[in-house]
Amino acid sequence: QVQLVETGGGLVQAGGSLRLSCAASGRSFAGNAMGWFRQALRKEREFVAAITGTGDYTYAIDSVKGRFTISRDNAKNTVYLQMNSLKPEDTAVYYCAARSFENYKTDSRDYDYWGQGTQVTVSS
Repeated sequence: QVQLVETGGGLVQAGGSLRLSCAASGRSFAGNAMGWFRQALRKEREFVAAITGTGDYTYAIDSVKGRFTISRDNAKNTVYLQMNSLKPEDTAVYYCAARSFENYKTDSRDYDYWGQGTQVTVSS
């Protein structure tokens, strides 16, 4: 059974940092693109960042560029989201997702596996 499990969420003050981890089990995702999405209260799920299967290319939305960094360790079957300079508007449930292909996409419909999410709350 394939599982993606996110950890690392929590409550942090504005300007602080958190590092989210997404550990995959049940199969290797070494050659598959991975992404992070988030969903704030009463808002639609939003793409945040993605990384190719090899880790050679990444992409992030403008609002987190320079603050968030996505990375992966294929030996550990894990993807990370380092979040610095957090703002209250980053408050959301963060989800990890995996594609069945090497190239990344920004549409949630292109992802086949999802984690259960981890809450990130940034206080002002």
